[in-house]
Amino acid sequence: MEILEIVGRVMFALLFIGSAFGHFKNTAGMTAYAQSKGVPAPKLAVQGSGLLILVGAVFIATGFQAALGALLLVIFLVPTAVLMHPFWKETDQMTKMNEQISFLKDISLAGAALVMFTLL
Repeated sequence: MEILEIVGRVMFALLFIGSAFGHFKNTAGMTAYAQSKGVPAPKLAVQGSGLLILVGAVFIATGFQAALGALLLVIFLVPTAVLMHPFWKETDQMTKMNEQISFLKDISLAGAALVMFTLL
């Protein structure tokens, strides 16, 4: 069963590692998007959140401080869901649906990370 835990941790972390590299590779585009959502200090937020999720994901993938890594991802995911995907503010039904899906994805991933935090 230990191998399944390792495979699961790596699979979970891959999403965040890829996203972190996106934060650094496309800082300008992500900063503009964050700014459009009203995020304060958007460039710093993009760079800081990229670092936060990279560290969290690497901790989880490697098993080094994996519980802390899971907590770092929760710290990223919950505010991101609320700030970046406020579906309740949208009037266009398609936009509202897409934002709700993204919001629920982030909240679900935060829940999974919380479960991981309690088990590691």
